[in-house]
Amino acid sequence: MFKNHPKGLIPAALSNMGERFGYYIMNAVLVLFLCSKFGLKEETSAIVYSCFYAGIYVLSLVGGLIADKTQNYKGTIIWGLVIMTIGYVVLSIPIFATAENQVWLLTLTCFSLFMIAFGNGLFKGNLQAIVGQLYDDPRYSSQRDAGFQIFYVFINIGGVLAPFVAPMLRSWWLGEHGMAYNASLPALCHEYLSVTDNMSTQNLNNLYALITEVGGNAAGNIKEFCTEYLNVFNTGIHYSFIASVAAMLISLTIFVATKKVLPTPSKKEKGVVENYTKEEKARMASEIRQRMYALFAVLGIAIFFWFSFHQNGTSLSLFARDFVKTDSVSPEIWQALNPFYVIVLTPFVMMFFSWLGRRGKEISTPRKIAIGMGLAGIAYLFLLVFSAIKGYPSADAFKLLPTGDAEAMKTGPWVLFVLYFFLTVAELFISPLGLSFVSKVAPKHLQGLCQGLWLGATAVGNLLLWIGPLIYNACPIWVAWTVFFGVCAISMTVMYAMVGWLERVTK
Repeated sequence: MFKNHPKGLIPAALSNMGERFGYYIMNAVLVLFLCSKFGLKEETSAIVYSCFYAGIYVLSLVGGLIADKTQNYKGTIIWGLVIMTIGYVVLSIPIFATAENQVWLLTLTCFSLFMIAFGNGLFKGNLQAIVGQLYDDPRYSSQRDAGFQIFYVFINIGGVLAPFVAPMLRSWWLGEHGMAYNASLPALCHEYLSVTDNMSTQNLNNLYALITEVGGNAAGNIKEFCTEYLNVFNTGIHYSFIASVAAMLISLTIFVATKKVLPTPSKKEKGVVENYTKEEKARMASEIRQRMYALFAVLGIAIFFWFSFHQNGTSLSLFARDFVKTDSVSPEIWQALNPFYVIVLTPFVMMFFSWLGRRGKEISTPRKIAIGMGLAGIAYLFLLVFSAIKGYPSADAFKLLPTGDAEAMKTGPWVLFVLYFFLTVAELFISPLGLSFVSKVAPKHLQGLCQGLWLGATAVGNLLLWIGPLIYNACPIWVAWTVFFGVCAISMTVMYAMVGWLERVTK
């Protein structure tokens, strides 16, 4: 698997794996954490999540510009890791949210998220650009797609372990205080503390039932119990962010210790351009324009893929909490299915592509991206049909049902296994190969900027993530899945229409 790859690939991948582990600890719980800590509505929490996720990728464009301007890729990456570490330190401080401190505490939380996003922007795109530069060496250029797939596997080793950390520490901390975990209880506690006398009879009954279920006394002081439960519940999550700090420091240590084996781009020598004839300059300018047109065409498709795929942190995470039986598994943990599938399936996908190559039937990178959009569409088509057959209402309507009726309607986790299988295969056809495509078409002096543009397109998709929870709560949930299915199907069709042109540009 690692044969015929440059020796700098593994150190770069290990540095990224540590950073991704710390990041996914936080990301796996972020939407639900904002709801449980501050009592935010899911739509509001999703907007914060969307802005944060978009910020990561917008700031990657800034990070790419900084690195291209200074030609100090490695220094920019190191600063990114340091700034992210500071953000996680702030996020790990357990302060209980009250009506009096809610505004400044939420502001502090958003500031820490900005620090993480900014640090990630300095780190992410530039490390990917360095990996691309490793394959500019003619000895390794034919292995570029495979190299990015290996790099992607290491990212997901961190991702598959991280979602377990926060739920594990949260459950442990609840157990230390004689309580048990329940996904629905924090929202009811916040509702009781904010409205009390105006709480509906059904929700009040549900609250009493869940208090008894987690080890509390429904006949005692309900306000006191709700306050204590929320404090303990969220403190356990805060403690998990300490693991993110440790992961950042490990990643920083690996990168600093191994940076000498990674390429250091040199500035363009003065006077080189003047040696070209007018015709040569015109051809070069035309080729660069064509490459940039191709890049922006693929970026447009990427926007809609990430808009659909990153629902795993918003509407799909809410679906796992609300409609899937989570008696023994916290809803955040199901996000580990995606990186688990990446690790398991990547060798098979690589072998499949290699087998086609040996038979002279190699699939071009643009065609692989088009296939990936189709596979993402299949994932949402499955969820659409399943939700329609089950007759699932909107999430808001579902939460108003008696606890027993709602439990009876929930499905088993097999639905998530099927869903994430198709989404992951789609990801393997798009994300690492998209990075490879960018490194192929990007002009040599704009590598960091172009990787930042890829991440910028991801940012635009992420900025739309709040739409998923909005539809999910307001309409029968199959309507939300229909939107994502339609987006993927249309994107696949457009991509297939451009394949011939994109293949010519990338030759």
